[in-house]
Amino acid sequence: MRDARELGGAWRRFQRHRTAAPSPELAGYIEHYWTVHWDYAEPYRQLITALPRVHLTISSQVGATVRGVARGHRCQTLTGRGRVFGVAFRPGAFRPILGAPVSGLTDRVVDAVAVFGAEPPVCPEVAAIEEFLHPRLPEPGPAGRAAVEAVALIAARPDLTRVDQLATELGSPVRTLQRLFAEHVGVSPKWVLRRYRVHEVARRLEAGAEIDWPVLAADLGYADQAHFVRDFTRLMGEPPTRFAARYPDRSERFPAR
Repeated sequence: MRDARELGGAWRRFQRHRTAAPSPELAGYIEHYWTVHWDYAEPYRQLITALPRVHLTISSQVGATVRGVARGHRCQTLTGRGRVFGVAFRPGAFRPILGAPVSGLTDRVVDAVAVFGAEPPVCPEVAAIEEFLHPRLPEPGPAGRAAVEAVALIAARPDLTRVDQLATELGSPVRTLQRLFAEHVGVSPKWVLRRYRVHEVARRLEAGAEIDWPVLAADLGYADQAHFVRDFTRLMGEPPTRFAARYPDRSERFPAR
């Protein structure tokens, strides 16, 4: 039996999500700030999936941590009342802050003090965290800017489905691109392409779009629906139609197998 609180958008009755844009001075590093509040009388198993971003997260329960790119899904049990504040860094922008290849953070969580040299504000708002971050963000080099632009291109172009296509668009050899992503993004360009294609599914579900699964799989560059379902399940933790049940007002004419 599925938890009814995860179906049809019901989770919105127990959680509040807010995002805020960074100041122009920090926009080259930070994609957005986010805050999640929850209130659960009974424990709730939260499915968490992520795009290839490094996050600084701050909560009263855990403190301040830096979470590298997670290549898969994870589940976290939420109970009682809680709040987490997060900083979502632009994919490719964390290398000058870390001072080492971002691949060293992949699938890891480290204490924020080890990265920033000081403890971030305990219960921050945007102004407080920007005051903390501003002097700790070194100027990015050309390779870092190239990595940010490469991931932004992937996010903006659903028609890009293969690494060789991306390399052609950027005018870069595939091997050079792979080294750039390992150093500055933390995962391979192939993984990033697949993750953003899967994200397109969530984006359409959020918009209430009608989903024709075989057509969508073809649009995202998959040879057949079975390959799409395998990729989706590996990254998101459950098959597409099970995941789609989390959203309200959906229409499924061709259920995925």
